[in-house]
Amino acid sequence: EVQVVESGGGSVQAGGSLRLSCEHSGSAYNMAWFRQAPGKGREGVAGMRHDRRATYADSVKGRVTISKDNAKNTLHLQMYSLKPEDTAMYYCAVDERVLSLTLIAEMYKYLGQGTQVTVSS
Repeated sequence: EVQVVESGGGSVQAGGSLRLSCEHSGSAYNMAWFRQAPGKGREGVAGMRHDRRATYADSVKGRVTISKDNAKNTLHLQMYSLKPEDTAMYYCAVDERVLSLTLIAEMYKYLGQGTQVTVSS
């Protein structure tokens, strides 16, 4: 079983930045970040394929950068210009299967426990 552990969440003021990290065991073909705010459904934020092709949700495009360090089995999400509406639990998802890159959470086999991001105005 692949283990997925997120870190880097915290509380920041609007306009601030945060860098989330996700360490995973095993191999990964697709990896992605999702978020879920209280009372809302899970939303895809950004995803990266094994060849580093990335995709971003329109709501965060231009304000986040997804990257990975294969040597450390780590995925990162650098977030800039944070807004109060970015407040959510952020989850990392990993899948070793050869599938199309997607921001649909149900398409990933492994999901971490999440890290909380809170942005105050």
